[in-house]
Amino acid sequence: MKAIIQRVLKASVTVGDRTTGSIGQGLCVLVGIHRHDTDKEMEYIIRKILNLRLFADDGGKGWSKSVVDMDYEVLCVSQFTLESTLKGNKPDFREAMTSDTSKEFYEKFLGILKSQYKPEKIQDGEFGAYMQVHIQNDGPVTIPIESKPSKPTSKEEKPDGAGSQGDSSR
Repeated sequence: MKAIIQRVLKASVTVGDRTTGSIGQGLCVLVGIHRHDTDKEMEYIIRKILNLRLFADDGGKGWSKSVVDMDYEVLCVSQFTLESTLKGNKPDFREAMTSDTSKEFYEKFLGILKSQYKPEKIQDGEFGAYMQVHIQNDGPVTIPIESKPSKPTSKEEKPDGAGSQGDSSR
Protein backbone atom coordinates (compact mmCIF):
# COMPACT_ATOMS: atom_id res chain seq x y z
CA MET A 1 0.00 0.00 0.00
CA LYS A 2 1.25 3.46 -0.82
CA ALA A 3 0.24 6.88 0.41
CA ILE A 4 1.41 10.27 -0.74
CA ILE A 5 0.77 12.52 2.26
CA GLN A 6 0.66 16.24 1.60
CA ARG A 7 0.39 18.95 4.23
CA VAL A 8 -2.21 21.39 2.93
CA LEU A 9 -3.82 24.71 3.79
CA LYS A 10 -6.91 23.44 1.96
CA ALA A 11 -7.85 20.74 -0.51
CA SER A 12 -10.92 19.52 -2.36
CA VAL A 13 -12.03 16.90 -4.86
CA THR A 14 -14.55 17.47 -7.61
CA VAL A 15 -16.26 15.11 -10.01
CA GLY A 16 -17.58 17.17 -12.88
CA ASP A 17 -19.18 20.22 -11.26
CA ARG A 18 -19.83 18.47 -7.93
CA THR A 19 -17.52 18.74 -4.91
CA THR A 20 -17.25 15.33 -3.24
CA GLY A 21 -14.83 16.24 -0.45
CA SER A 22 -13.33 19.42 0.90
CA ILE A 23 -11.09 20.26 3.86
CA GLY A 24 -9.32 23.20 5.42
CA GLN A 25 -5.88 22.84 6.96
CA GLY A 26 -4.64 19.27 7.32
CA LEU A 27 -3.53 16.44 5.07
CA CYS A 28 -4.42 15.38 1.55
CA VAL A 29 -3.60 11.70 1.13
CA LEU A 30 -3.41 9.91 -2.22
CA VAL A 31 -3.90 6.19 -1.58
CA GLY A 32 -2.72 3.31 -3.79
CA ILE A 33 -3.67 -0.28 -2.99
CA HIS A 34 -1.43 -3.17 -4.06
CA ARG A 35 -3.06 -6.41 -5.16
CA HIS A 36 -1.52 -8.29 -2.21
CA ASP A 37 -2.30 -5.73 0.51
CA THR A 38 -3.84 -6.96 3.74
CA ASP A 39 -5.13 -5.38 6.95
CA LYS A 40 -1.50 -5.26 8.17
CA GLU A 41 -0.50 -2.80 5.43
CA MET A 42 -3.70 -0.81 5.91
CA GLU A 43 -3.12 -0.43 9.65
CA TYR A 44 0.46 0.75 9.07
CA ILE A 45 -0.63 3.46 6.61
CA ILE A 46 -3.46 4.63 8.89
CA ARG A 47 -1.09 4.85 11.85
CA LYS A 48 1.34 6.96 9.80
CA ILE A 49 -1.38 9.30 8.48
CA LEU A 50 -2.64 10.03 11.98
CA ASN A 51 0.72 10.21 13.77
CA LEU A 52 3.24 11.80 11.39
CA ARG A 53 4.54 14.99 12.96
CA LEU A 54 4.26 17.40 10.06
CA PHE A 55 2.98 20.51 11.85
CA ALA A 56 4.52 23.16 14.10
CA ASP A 57 3.43 23.52 17.71
CA ASP A 58 1.99 26.74 19.16
CA GLY A 59 5.52 27.95 19.89
CA GLY A 60 6.53 27.56 16.24
CA LYS A 61 8.67 24.44 16.74
CA GLY A 62 8.35 22.58 13.43
CA TRP A 63 7.76 18.89 12.90
CA SER A 64 6.32 18.37 16.37
CA LYS A 65 2.55 17.90 15.98
CA SER A 66 0.36 15.43 14.09
CA VAL A 67 -2.92 16.07 12.29
CA VAL A 68 -4.65 14.59 15.36
CA ASP A 69 -2.72 16.83 17.77
CA MET A 70 -3.77 19.88 15.76
CA ASP A 71 -7.39 18.71 15.31
CA TYR A 72 -7.02 19.20 11.54
CA GLU A 73 -8.76 17.42 8.67
CA VAL A 74 -7.79 14.64 6.25
CA LEU A 75 -8.86 14.29 2.62
CA CYS A 76 -8.24 10.84 1.12
CA VAL A 77 -8.27 10.13 -2.61
CA SER A 78 -8.01 6.61 -4.02
CA GLN A 79 -5.38 6.54 -6.76
CA PHE A 80 -4.64 3.18 -8.34
CA THR A 81 -1.93 4.72 -10.52
CA LEU A 82 0.36 4.82 -7.46
CA GLU A 83 0.74 1.06 -7.88
CA SER A 84 1.90 1.30 -11.50
CA THR A 85 5.17 0.15 -12.96
CA LEU A 86 6.59 1.29 -16.27
CA LYS A 87 7.00 -0.90 -19.33
CA GLY A 88 9.02 1.43 -21.47
CA ASN A 89 6.96 4.60 -21.47
CA LYS A 90 3.61 2.95 -20.76
CA PRO A 91 2.27 2.44 -17.23
CA ASP A 92 1.33 -1.10 -16.25
CA PHE A 93 -1.26 -1.45 -13.50
CA ARG A 94 -1.13 -5.20 -12.83
CA GLU A 95 0.23 -4.65 -9.29
CA ALA A 96 -2.81 -2.57 -8.33
CA MET A 97 -5.67 -4.38 -6.62
CA THR A 98 -8.60 -4.98 -8.98
CA SER A 99 -11.37 -2.39 -8.82
CA ASP A 100 -14.03 -4.71 -7.36
CA THR A 101 -11.75 -5.82 -4.51
CA SER A 102 -10.04 -2.48 -3.95
CA LYS A 103 -13.32 -0.60 -3.49
CA GLU A 104 -14.19 -2.76 -0.48
CA PHE A 105 -10.61 -2.48 0.83
CA TYR A 106 -10.62 1.32 0.43
CA GLU A 107 -14.00 1.65 2.18
CA LYS A 108 -12.66 -0.43 5.06
CA PHE A 109 -9.58 1.81 5.16
CA LEU A 110 -11.79 4.92 5.42
CA GLY A 111 -13.95 3.28 8.09
CA ILE A 112 -10.97 2.43 10.27
CA LEU A 113 -9.42 5.87 9.73
CA LYS A 114 -12.69 7.48 10.85
CA SER A 115 -12.98 5.17 13.86
CA GLN A 116 -9.45 6.06 15.00
CA TYR A 117 -9.92 9.82 14.64
CA LYS A 118 -13.05 11.94 14.20
CA PRO A 119 -15.37 10.85 11.37
CA GLU A 120 -16.36 14.43 10.59
CA LYS A 121 -12.67 15.31 10.02
CA ILE A 122 -12.22 12.66 7.28
CA GLN A 123 -13.32 13.45 3.72
CA ASP A 124 -12.74 11.57 0.49
CA GLY A 125 -13.21 11.68 -3.25
CA GLU A 126 -15.45 9.36 -5.26
CA PHE A 127 -14.01 5.90 -5.74
CA GLY A 128 -13.61 4.95 -9.40
CA ALA A 129 -14.57 8.38 -10.72
CA TYR A 130 -12.55 10.73 -12.89
CA MET A 131 -11.68 13.35 -10.27
CA GLN A 132 -9.98 16.71 -10.09
CA VAL A 133 -7.97 17.20 -6.92
CA HIS A 134 -7.36 20.79 -5.87
CA ILE A 135 -4.51 21.15 -3.40
CA GLN A 136 -2.97 24.16 -1.76
CA ASN A 137 0.18 22.46 -0.50
CA ASP A 138 1.67 23.96 2.66
CA GLY A 139 5.45 24.22 2.57
CA PRO A 140 5.38 22.32 0.27
CA VAL A 141 5.49 19.19 2.40
CA THR A 142 4.97 15.86 0.63
CA ILE A 143 5.83 12.56 2.32
CA PRO A 144 5.60 9.24 0.43
CA ILE A 145 4.83 6.21 2.62
CA GLU A 146 4.89 2.60 1.50
CA SER A 147 3.99 -0.60 3.25
CA LYS A 148 5.06 -3.51 1.10
CA PRO A 149 2.77 -6.53 1.24
CA SER A 150 4.17 -9.95 2.02
CA LYS A 151 4.79 -12.08 -1.02
CA PRO A 152 1.95 -14.61 -1.50
CA THR A 153 2.64 -18.30 -1.72
CA SER A 154 2.70 -19.68 -5.26
CA LYS A 155 -0.84 -21.07 -4.74
CA GLU A 156 -2.16 -17.55 -4.15
CA GLU A 157 -0.38 -16.06 -7.16
CA LYS A 158 -2.44 -15.68 -10.31
CA PRO A 159 -1.02 -17.83 -13.13
CA ASP A 160 0.09 -14.99 -15.40
CA GLY A 161 0.47 -12.30 -12.75
CA ALA A 162 -2.74 -10.75 -14.08
CA GLY A 163 -4.11 -8.07 -11.89
CA SER A 164 -5.95 -5.06 -13.09
CA GLN A 165 -4.02 -4.07 -16.19
CA GLY A 166 -6.06 -1.72 -18.28
CA ASP A 167 -8.77 -1.43 -15.63
CA SER A 168 -9.07 2.30 -15.06
CA SER A 169 -12.26 2.18 -13.03
CA ARG A 170 -10.45 2.85 -9.77
